[in-house]
Amino acid sequence: MTGFESIALAAAKSLAGIVIKFGWDSGSNFLQKLPDQIQQKIFNASNKYIESYEQRHGILKVLGMQQPVKLQEIYAEVQFLREEQRQQFTSVANLEQVYRQSPARKFQLQKCQKQNGLKVANQKQYLMVLGQPGAGKSTFLRRIGLEALKGTKDKYQHECIPVFLELKQFNNLDINLEKAISEELQNCGFPDSEDSTNNLLEKGKLLILLDGLDEIPTAQLDAAITQIENFVDKHNQNRFIASCRTAAYHSRFKRFVDVVMADFDDTQIEQFITNWFQSEQDKRFFMGQKCWKLLRQSEYAATKELAQTPLLLTLLCLVFDDSQTFPKNRASLYDDALDVLLKRWAAEKRIQREPIYQDLTIALEKMMLAEIAYKTFEADLLFFPQREIVQQICDFLASNLNAPKHLDGEKILEAIQIQQGILVERAKDVISFSHLTFQEYLTAQHIADNNLIEKLVTNYLTDTRWREVFLLVAGLMRGGADQLLLLMETEVHKYTNAPKLRNLQKWIEEKTTGYKGGLKPVGKRASAYSYAINIAIAYTYATNTSLFATIAHPYIRENVYSYSRAIANLYTTGNHDDFSNYAFTKLYTKPIAIANGNLNVNTINDAINDFIQSCSRLDELKIFKAVNFADLINQLEELKNKIPSNKYPQEERLAFLDRLLQSWFIAFDLTPEMVNLSKEEFKRLTNYFYANYLIIQCKEAAVRLKPATWEAIEERMLFVPGD
Repeated sequence: MTGFESIALAAAKSLAGIVIKFGWDSGSNFLQKLPDQIQQKIFNASNKYIESYEQRHGILKVLGMQQPVKLQEIYAEVQFLREEQRQQFTSVANLEQVYRQSPARKFQLQKCQKQNGLKVANQKQYLMVLGQPGAGKSTFLRRIGLEALKGTKDKYQHECIPVFLELKQFNNLDINLEKAISEELQNCGFPDSEDSTNNLLEKGKLLILLDGLDEIPTAQLDAAITQIENFVDKHNQNRFIASCRTAAYHSRFKRFVDVVMADFDDTQIEQFITNWFQSEQDKRFFMGQKCWKLLRQSEYAATKELAQTPLLLTLLCLVFDDSQTFPKNRASLYDDALDVLLKRWAAEKRIQREPIYQDLTIALEKMMLAEIAYKTFEADLLFFPQREIVQQICDFLASNLNAPKHLDGEKILEAIQIQQGILVERAKDVISFSHLTFQEYLTAQHIADNNLIEKLVTNYLTDTRWREVFLLVAGLMRGGADQLLLLMETEVHKYTNAPKLRNLQKWIEEKTTGYKGGLKPVGKRASAYSYAINIAIAYTYATNTSLFATIAHPYIRENVYSYSRAIANLYTTGNHDDFSNYAFTKLYTKPIAIANGNLNVNTINDAINDFIQSCSRLDELKIFKAVNFADLINQLEELKNKIPSNKYPQEERLAFLDRLLQSWFIAFDLTPEMVNLSKEEFKRLTNYFYANYLIIQCKEAAVRLKPATWEAIEERMLFVPGD
């Protein structure tokens, strides 16, 4: 519900009162002088005006939505960046440094101070709202109009009549705003609309919403700005809010305060999603909560980046509404998002495209953007000087036989910034892609189009910055991702090409191969690896705390262990928490606590109990052959009865710890030397497991892959090469 049903009568009376009091020059006794039938006519027209505004400007229907949605039902309060936040960046290096220090995939920093949009609209008489395509500028103007129609008792605090004007309708040199306002009133049946308009303007009782300054054809823009400024100067008692895409605006309106739409933060995203899924059926199945929960998962971090703008968040809601999930092949989703900005949004808004697009086709533009994305991403650049992008555009046109040669690189860049917002000016003459996701997707597109798969794998397999690119390439290879995965498999073996790691691998094969259990061989190997790595981490802590401090915690804990465990969990019961808690995590945390000097009786007793639980869990999973878990549990039970009391010296409790660890080594036919890994060996294992896990993720993201290819890769995964 928008609230209009309950306040319609009061709103109509309020609006009619403004028109009668200020639109009709009737003196102090206007109610007595104005005939009843005229008053009724004005009241009826006011009611129609409110209904017309809500029907025309109070709904949202975009991107192929089957049914319109009432704007106030899904609206999330907008925020504006403070002026000092817009001026804080002075160089490319400064931008790069600030972004890379941020934990989130956002070009707009979380710590930026923001202002509530409605509060600013109440404070400022002249307001210019700037933002990228799809940032919600038009929606904000429409919402302020809806609030104004409710009267001053609600959120908008000024007594005035909102008039929403789309500036794209003025496609000639004659911009007559008085006439446009008068027609808005006349169409709803207000008597003497022209005189009423003049009176309302004179008394300052209009809120004039000028939407889309950038949508005026370029040839008429300068003349239009002059006429609009003259209108504002002439009727300066009224309130004005205008909107324009950031790249198209150059502080042209002197009276106006410029504000920039802030990206949606998590609170706004959640609010929008919750509001979107408001039907009874959606509420019954908790669709909003499910969508938001899924979007917050780490594997959808790049997808969530799109949710920072209302337009692309709408796309995500439509995708989730259709399938109750987001596609594993994210390449198709990002291609849809790019398509929205490249052509669909302009088409839906009926914006006249710049003449350059008559020669620069969408397909050609995507190729050009993909080349720019690849070159900048390969150079590890997120922000780049404008002159370099202009030069890359010129080079692309010159090197392509069928590309138009007469186009100007600067004008192409300007058109892309204004009409599509895919490239954005972040500071003076500093450009970036609007979303890192687009830079990654277009980079992947360039790699797939130009058969750069081998170079990708050789140079960037374990570079986590390229992870999303790998997944997108897998999703773009419509002929099949077999080549990509096979190249990754070949490359991955380089990371265990060290004697100690080879010995550890052979031990794992010996302990897991041929043992009949419920898990696939790769699952057993991954599980055994996770177990061995946990022991290695605990042993490192107990014997070399300085090494542990530099590499094993948190680096190893959050990398090599997590990747190996992730692979293991894919092939176990599917209950990740249960598997990690009982099989691995407790093996890691308790020896750490003991080795840290906290060697009282209770701590050691708890550790042994955890070891016993782990034995039972490992025995159930049937990972290790030739390990007698019943005997090991008996040994541990006996050790519990021999724990040194707290009266004994610390050295004796440390010696007991050695006996406890030694029982594990003996039971698993493992030696301290096998798990006494160096910093370099830990890093090699991290790369090894990261790359193997990435292979699995690429398999999931692939649009096409031969079953035989994957079966062979899976059979060889975590195996010693050549065995």
